[in-house]
Amino acid sequence: MITFKEKGLIRDVTFLGTIQNPEITVQKTSIVDILCEDEKGNQYIVEMQVARTKGFEKRAQYYASKAYVSQAHVGGEYQNLKEVIFLAISDFIMFPKKEALKSDHVILDKESYEHDLKDFSFTFLELPKFNKSIDELEGIFEKWVYFLKHAETTSEADLEKIIGRDEIIERAYQELNRFSWNKKELLTYERAEKREWGNASSIAQKYDEAVERGRRDGKIEIAKAMLGQGISMETIAKVTGLALEDIEPNSLQVSGQSNPMPPAM
Repeated sequence: MITFKEKGLIRDVTFLGTIQNPEITVQKTSIVDILCEDEKGNQYIVEMQVARTKGFEKRAQYYASKAYVSQAHVGGEYQNLKEVIFLAISDFIMFPKKEALKSDHVILDKESYEHDLKDFSFTFLELPKFNKSIDELEGIFEKWVYFLKHAETTSEADLEKIIGRDEIIERAYQELNRFSWNKKELLTYERAEKREWGNASSIAQKYDEAVERGRRDGKIEIAKAMLGQGISMETIAKVTGLALEDIEPNSLQVSGQSNPMPPAM
């Protein structure tokens, strides 16, 4: 059984609509979107964010407020509204000024720091701040953080060190085992990987081409200046590495636009 913040046992777990389509799942920068409810009616939003997105902190508050106001079953009686807890697990640094990997955010009185408004709380786990090895893990919290950060790269030999006697963590590792995926899920994942690699290769190629264009443009500008000073094309070719035919006044171009120089006198 699962408990959170000493509340009731989790009785219901729902994958939010955006994650139910496997093709969307593997393409989203947000990998896990889960809505949980405990036996007391409190709601827990769990989200794992891989890439930094603008306004993520505001989005967390938006999701929490939406979950809060969506409690239609209370029949308009505000005193029956249940607590909403937002848990974000990020694979990037959210709060550079904070040293701790876990931060809890609640609404406090500015003068007394009393916690009167208790229905919203936000917990953020910043995985890059966790650098312990398997042999350094202490307690169940650190084991879970290690799992969230290194699950896909953990070897079978190291698995028992992490799990120990904890059956829940063991089940979590088993769920992430790709061999347990059905053919459709695995195919979708592989296609997404290929698309990602293809996009990365295309971007890298365009970058290389842009760098090469920049170098060529620079050489052409030098050639223009040297031609203007009456320096021979043979000397310019040796200095710039350009071919003689590229140094002909009518052939000199920068970024695809011709800009012929007059012949040297």
